[in-house]
Amino acid sequence: MKFSDVVEAIKELSTEEKREIQMLLQQYLREERREEIYNNFKAAQQEEQNGELKFSSSINELRELLEE
Repeated sequence: MKFSDVVEAIKELSTEEKREIQMLLQQYLREERREEIYNNFKAAQQEEQNGELKFSSSINELRELLEE
């Protein structure tokens, strides 16, 4: 099914059904974002264990780290 087919099918739904789809999409997007945050957290933990993370309170040093 193509994206345009999905859009056309949604157009044919009732207002209540469209609202339900909207709520479901918001929920799915939240879940995907949570999963992304969790995966980034796990990757950062691994980098920390490997000694790959660098920390600094110096603005200039942080800028240098960003440029690497």
